[in-house]
Parts: sequence; structure tokens; C-alpha cells
Amino acid sequence: MRAESAADTSAPPGEASTAQPFVVGTAGHVDHGKSTLVKALTGIDPDRLAEEKVRAMTIDLGFAWLSLPGGQQVSVVDVPGHERFIKNMLAGVGGIDAALLVIAADEGPMPQTREHLAILDLLGVETGVVALTKADLVDADWLDLVREEVQETLAATTLATSPIVPVSAITGAGLDDLRATLAASLTTAPHRNAGRAPRLPVDRVFSVSGFGTVVTGTLIGGELGIGDELRIYPGARTARIRGLQSHQAKVSRARPGSRTAVNLSGVTTEQVHRGDVLAPAGLMTPSQRLDVRLHLLGSSPVTLKQNDEVDFFSGAAELPARVTLLDRERLEPGETAWVQLRFRASVAVMKGDRFIIRRPSPSETIGGGDVIDANPPRHKRFRPETLAALETLAAGSPDEIVLQLLEREPLELREVRSAASGLTPAQVDEAIGQLLAEGDAVRLGGAPGEPKQTDFLASMARWESLRGALGDVLAAFHAAQPLRPGIAREEARSRLAIGRPRLFDAIVASAVAADAVVDDGATLRLPDFRMQLDPPRRAEADRFLAALATHPFSPPGPHEFAIDLATLNALEHLGEVVKVADGVYFAPDAWERLVAGTLALIDAEGALTLARFRDYFGTSRKYAQAALEHLDRLKFTRRAGDDRVRGSRRPEGD
Repeated sequence: MRAESAADTSAPPGEASTAQPFVVGTAGHVDHGKSTLVKALTGIDPDRLAEEKVRAMTIDLGFAWLSLPGGQQVSVVDVPGHERFIKNMLAGVGGIDAALLVIAADEGPMPQTREHLAILDLLGVETGVVALTKADLVDADWLDLVREEVQETLAATTLATSPIVPVSAITGAGLDDLRATLAASLTTAPHRNAGRAPRLPVDRVFSVSGFGTVVTGTLIGGELGIGDELRIYPGARTARIRGLQSHQAKVSRARPGSRTAVNLSGVTTEQVHRGDVLAPAGLMTPSQRLDVRLHLLGSSPVTLKQNDEVDFFSGAAELPARVTLLDRERLEPGETAWVQLRFRASVAVMKGDRFIIRRPSPSETIGGGDVIDANPPRHKRFRPETLAALETLAAGSPDEIVLQLLEREPLELREVRSAASGLTPAQVDEAIGQLLAEGDAVRLGGAPGEPKQTDFLASMARWESLRGALGDVLAAFHAAQPLRPGIAREEARSRLAIGRPRLFDAIVASAVAADAVVDDGATLRLPDFRMQLDPPRRAEADRFLAALATHPFSPPGPHEFAIDLATLNALEHLGEVVKVADGVYFAPDAWERLVAGTLALIDAEGALTLARFRDYFGTSRKYAQAALEHLDRLKFTRRAGDDRVRGSRRPEGD
């Protein structure tokens, strides 16, 4: 597989380096020489499109790589500087470890310099180097003035202490110094959050003859390996990894922090798009709402109001969104607020992911922030409990964060790990263990031992609420239907509005274990519920029962006493009658005598005919046939031609 027709994803062919991989992204105003500098540093022209070469202007993302002093392999993402292509720039900088901010020495900071810098600041990029390009075109005094202006421009940003290196891509002056400065800066760059589940935000999709669909992106979280099956979020398609490359070198496993090309089987190039995310199934929960902490730039030309529309960018994704301000009426420039973003389509991000917002028209970056809850419920505004919950999710301890999630709804262990994506799996597991040990959380329906991936967990408060709601449903049903043994399981699930059958089963199992519910299989009831016939029904039933006792083996039919089906069902449930067939009921003691007598006859005579049964019990053919067929169903007897012989079942005490 050839990863890119020009350059992406890798270093010289051969074995990939075992050192921590880093990705450096360019930033800066159009015509300040970003692509020229990348080519001078790496020997690779990042402008891969014919239109870019004709217009001498970067339009889309470009990719290259270089080896820094000390052998560190670095991927380079080159972004367009023109304001018309800022959206392409945003698709490339979401996964970078460090910025190479390019400013032309003969012009100094320009509008897109400041916008790119604001984006890097909002994304929390703290490692960077400033390259003052075209240094050969200015004298030393001018260079000093530009350096001072750059320092002032950086002062209030995350890149305030970034070193500034004058260079010339034409003469080569300063390139070695720039490489050394980059190498030194990366020694303090934060490492990718390795040890978590892998995610690859897709920034390019193409096809390679003989291989099929290839996607590229910057891998975060964990490793990918050949043969892994992944889901394409926010959709539901799955694909398998057929091959991997990094820096055009084939690898069996791709490491977090590396530019990675993934050859996928099972999908076409039309079924995966820029902005999609490759990740293991079950890791993410796409949603049409996000709870975020949003900062509006002090330079924003607009104030955000309730229901304003913005363009949202995270990873390589771009979607329109509506704003719900949760703690104020207006968000003024320079302010930070709790906001719920609402989308028309699902978005796949995780807690802690950074994002940028732009106003749609005229298009301009106005703010950004971080995702606090990637799958929240719809909120009402100005609710103190909502704001307190967001504060906890944003800054709470691991056990507080997990408990906050479990108070909303029961979640599977794997869902907790996904929802608490700002925590490592080890932190989540430790927090759950602490909550379970202290009685603040419970495991629903699970067997003893460590929670499994699919076990449901809930806060104690949420569990008590669910158990109480289930009890209320059963009590209301018993009051309305006193002659029915219990409520059907599916009806109970519907009344509780629990959409997940497995979760409902876990709730019921825990309620049964707590002696709060009796599960009869098809129905549920309260432990203290007993059917009781009202006086008129009891009088009718007693007359019927007396007649059954008088004629034990030729019992009268219920129609002779005008007894309705509800009363008959109640009598059967209470054990006062035995139903043998429609319209045929025996008194319990008569049925026991009939069973014992039938088996005694078979034991004595070897087999039993219908006629022998009829004559022995002094009944009619109608009752004999009904009784024998019921005995067959109960496996006390079985047919052998026209005879009955012993079945597999034995009476108690036999």
C-alpha cells in the first residue's frame, strides 16, 4: 500500500522508529512561506494538489516528515493560511503536539497569524516554535522590531514562551537552528494519552489501486493493529484493518501520536468521510447534544445569544450547531460559560476533547473550549443542579465524576469508561471499586465478583429511585387488576420507560435479590400481594367449589354457575382449582387422588386404556380424555398406541 501519492503519514521506508512519535502542525498567514519552509526542512513538497502548484498557494492539508537531531521522527501537517481555507486548517491542527508558527520577517503578524494563534490557544497547544521566515529580506534592526511584535502577539496565549528562530528557506540560513530548537521543545511536549482506547479522526480518504480504501489521520489514545475491527463513528459501519503505514513505512501496529494511514476492508471511499472517527465499537456514543465549557474570544465581533447558530469544529469534523446558554442570557466577548450545543446530525467526540466555533457568516473564529459531557440529556436553563453537575464533571475527583454519571442513569462498565473519557480505564475501575465499597453505587443484577464489561452500575440514589418506581408500577397494577397474578414483564418495562431490555432484566434481578419483587417468569408482583375475591365473587366461587367436591371425577362446568374467566383464573392462581382443559376444572384433592390412582393402575396392570380409566373413576369419556391428555402434558403418563404407560415424572414422595 502506498500511503499517499505525494506525502503523508511517514518517514523513509523501513522500520518505524520506536521513539515517542510527535506531530507538528504549521500555522500562519498566507504567503508567509509555510509550505516552502516545510519543503526546505523535510525535502518533501506538502502541496500535493495540481491546483496548489498552479496557484502557488496551499488549499488543503499537506503532509511531510523529518528526522530531528537525536533521531526523533516527526510528522508535519502543513495547513493553508488563506482565510478562505481556514476550515481545512482546522481539520489538521486538532491532533498536533506542537505548533510551528510561521511569520514572515518582512511583514510581521498578519490577520491569519492572529486567527491561527487564537485557534492554537483555544485548542490548548502549549508547545511551539516561531519561525521568522524570509529573514534574508530584512536587516537586523527590522528583525529585532518584528521579534518584539511577535513576542507581544504571543504574550497572552499558550505559546507565550515559544522560542523565535529567524530562517530563510531560500538560503538555508537558520534551518539547522530551527531543527535543534524543535527537538529541544518537543522534549517538554506532553505525551499522547497512551494506554487508552485508540481513535483516529479521519482527515483524508482515498483509494489505492489493488488495496482499496485508505484513510489517514493522527492516531490518539492507543495503538491500532492489522486485523483490528473498528467502527466508523458517528455512523454504525464497521471495517477491518487490512494494512498500516506510518511515514510510508509498513507497520504491524501504529502508535498513538503518529500520522497513520489505514487500509480498510469492508468499506468504500463513499462510506467514510473526513470528520469521521475510527475507534473500537462501544467506545463512543454519538450524540446530537454536547455539554461544553465555551470561551468567547475577547476579539469576537459578536455576542452569543440563546439559540444562535455556530459552526463547530473538533478533530477533523465540522458541523453546524445551535447554542443553549445554561447560566446566562448572553455570552460577551472574553467570557466563559456553560453551554449545551445542539446538532442536527450526530457528532462523535469524547469528554475532554477540544473544539473551535466560528460564526457562519461572515465566517470567523469566535471561540472554543472543551467537551464536558459527550452524551448529555437535554437541560433546562438556569438550573443550579445542572451547573453543579457540570462543575463536578469538569473538575471533580474520579469517584465524583463517575458517581455523577451513575446518578443520571445506569450504565454498563464499558459505557462508564467511555462517558468518563477524561479518566483512564484504571482510574474508572478504581473509582467504581471505591463507590461500590462505600455503598454509593451498586451493581445491578450481576453475579458476585469483579464487574464485567456488560454489567450495569448505578448510584445508590438512582437505584433506590428505580426500585421505588418499579414498586409503584406493581402497586398500581395490583390495585387496578386485583384478580391478575401480576403484571407482564414487557408491560412493566414500558410503564417504567426503560428502553433497554438487558437493563430492565438487571433492575428486576436486583429487586428480586432485595426481596422487593417476586419474578414469576412471565409476570412480576409485589411480595405481599395476594389475590382476594370480593364478597359477590367469593360467594359464586364457593358454590362452584362445593359442587366440585360433591362430584370429584365428573365435575360440573363453570358455565353452570355463571363464573367468569377472571374468577376462574384467580381460583387457579390461589390453588383452589386445577384446570385440566378449557371448561374442565377439578378440586385439588380430587386431582391428587386421580393422579395417584392412575399411576397405581398402570403399576398394577402394566398399561391403562381410556375405557379402563373411565370405569375405574366412574366418570364419562369427556372427563377421562381431558384428564389423560393433561397427565400426558405433565409427563405423568405417555401414550403407547391406544394405552397409557408411566411417564418420566414422578409425584412428590413417590
